Amino acid sequence: MSIQHKQVELSFEDTATAFAHQDDPALKKAHFLFSVMGNSTLLKLGLVLTPWAVKWRIPMVRTLLRQTLFQQFVGGETLEKTKPVVEKLQRFGVETILDYGAEGEGDEKGFDAATQQFLSVIDYASSQTSIPFISIKVTGIARFSLLEKLDALMSNQASLLDAYGYACTQLSELEKEEWNRVEVRLNKICKRAQEKNIAVLIDAEETWIQDPVDALTMQMMAVYNRAKSIVYNTIQLYRHDRLAFLKQSAQTATEQGFMLGVKLVRGAYMEKERTRALGMGYPSPIQPDKAATDRDYNLALEFCLHHQPIIATIVATHNEQSSKLAASLQKPGTMLHFSQLYGMSDNITFNLAKQGFHVSKYLPFGPIEEVVPYLMRRAQENSSVAGQTSREWNLIQKERNRRKQHRH
Repeated sequence: MSIQHKQVELSFEDTATAFAHQDDPALKKAHFLFSVMGNSTLLKLGLVLTPWAVKWRIPMVRTLLRQTLFQQFVGGETLEKTKPVVEKLQRFGVETILDYGAEGEGDEKGFDAATQQFLSVIDYASSQTSIPFISIKVTGIARFSLLEKLDALMSNQASLLDAYGYACTQLSELEKEEWNRVEVRLNKICKRAQEKNIAVLIDAEETWIQDPVDALTMQMMAVYNRAKSIVYNTIQLYRHDRLAFLKQSAQTATEQGFMLGVKLVRGAYMEKERTRALGMGYPSPIQPDKAATDRDYNLALEFCLHHQPIIATIVATHNEQSSKLAASLQKPGTMLHFSQLYGMSDNITFNLAKQGFHVSKYLPFGPIEEVVPYLMRRAQENSSVAGQTSREWNLIQKERNRRKQHRH
């Protein structure tokens, strides 16, 4: 049975709508920032120097970061400081996905602290009217090398959950206790989310730690996604095996009687994944080209929307064609949610909101030193996605010209 495409008159070229929330000085600053990010020499220098300068707490660099990248892509250094951004977005019909920028302190104390922070974010989100989701990373609450060990133990097993069960039995007694604490942390987060009616989006990680993350997320869905979708897994379609994984996940959800929450993304670790595969001599998990990624992304979209309401879908993309496709496939009365990163693709976000679609901005927050890895990925991603930086720059330039003409 094929889905009927309906014509949706969506234009992502309306810059007046896209940038209505930005005054002239903010637009000028964003214009400058994207022009710097478009310069490969400056970008490479920045990617090397920034983490070093932040680590050594060089005040000038921190101030510069706070006034540039941080202001463009981050909600604030604390939960409370995100409030003006959240309220401004809400005025334009845009919701917020809150993301505490921790990527793991590497020890039990840090993981427990991150868990408490995630619980606070859920409590805060539930006190606001436009924050339906929070985002978390399992590496914020679990040791990377333990995830890596579990993933290696899970390979060559038929079913994901069987492989996970087997891998857990192969851990040492100390590792079993450690992993049990990870499960307890995630359970606590999902339970609080269910109580407060806030959904938890579990971020994708590198391929060599992703299997235990998927299995753990699936377990949480089986518990918490009975009446509605509280837990969402993130599926990166730049991996060539993820469309099959999505279909397998839907089958598991159907068999076990829970809703599958899915956030569809293209992906964030492409350079890293390819380099590692090459260096270690295994086949790259990444699609051969962008066309294959786009094809699988759109097929995943169609699959998810064809299986509503069993699957709850978040279309997390900066791709205009995929956004238009999703809008044309949405059935009346079903919940489809769109999302873009804060500071990027405002032409998609605000034009979707104006047309009455559910759309949000993914808004990270946290102390500068903790958010730097996120900011470095944004800068890299902007440069590696063909034309993304120049696209942002051109749209801002178009709006600045429009405003100039409007004033004369």
